[in-house]
Amino acid sequence: MTKSSITDLLAQKAALEKQIADAQREQRSAAIAQVKALMAEYGLTLADIGSRAAAAPRRASGKVAAKYRNSTTGETWSGRGLQPNWLKAAIAAGRSLADFAV
Repeated sequence: MTKSSITDLLAQKAALEKQIADAQREQRSAAIAQVKALMAEYGLTLADIGSRAAAAPRRASGKVAAKYRNSTTGETWSGRGLQPNWLKAAIAAGRSLADFAV
């Protein structure tokens, strides 16, 4: 490819990106108009819409205290999720889960 063809391609790319941005703006404006029309039709306010989303707040998930500890390596497991490999191996070797309780 020659330098002029690369320049032409870059100009085409810029023109396409502008067309894409314009089309996205138009679609967004149409969607907003449709939402506003539906809100007016059903007598909804932003508070009505926001209250539905805020009705079930998510709990903040903090770190969970360890319930099991490997005394030789210091590795811990909270008892949630999959068992770690060190615990699986120890149980397979004949030890019990209670042996690792904190």
